[in-house]
Amino acid sequence: MKPYGSVCVVGDPCAEAVAAAPAAGSEAAAGGTSQGESLFSAKACVACHSVDNKVVGPALKEVAAKYAGDADHIIASIKNGSTGNWGPIPMPPNAVNDEEAAALAEWILSLN
Repeated sequence: MKPYGSVCVVGDPCAEAVAAAPAAGSEAAAGGTSQGESLFSAKACVACHSVDNKVVGPALKEVAAKYAGDADHIIASIKNGSTGNWGPIPMPPNAVNDEEAAALAEWILSLN
């Protein structure tokens, strides 16, 4: 490895260590947090939801209990938004791709 602040480029001995490092956003890189949990914190989800308590939207543990085993419903709600499932306040669509929506849904369901 090179000293802190040095650049590691292809061909340097340190390049192998960089290539073997966990990818950003992976569970190993995040210290054991899942991709879904990382996305929850990085995306707009935290503005309206928490894991244990209702904020603007329902607690994610409540979502996991209500839609246990129905990842497709959660994925659709994340991507397209929803209205009327948890009261009068609608959930807007979120700027996530299919993989991110699936990772979020999987993580939410794991909370049940």
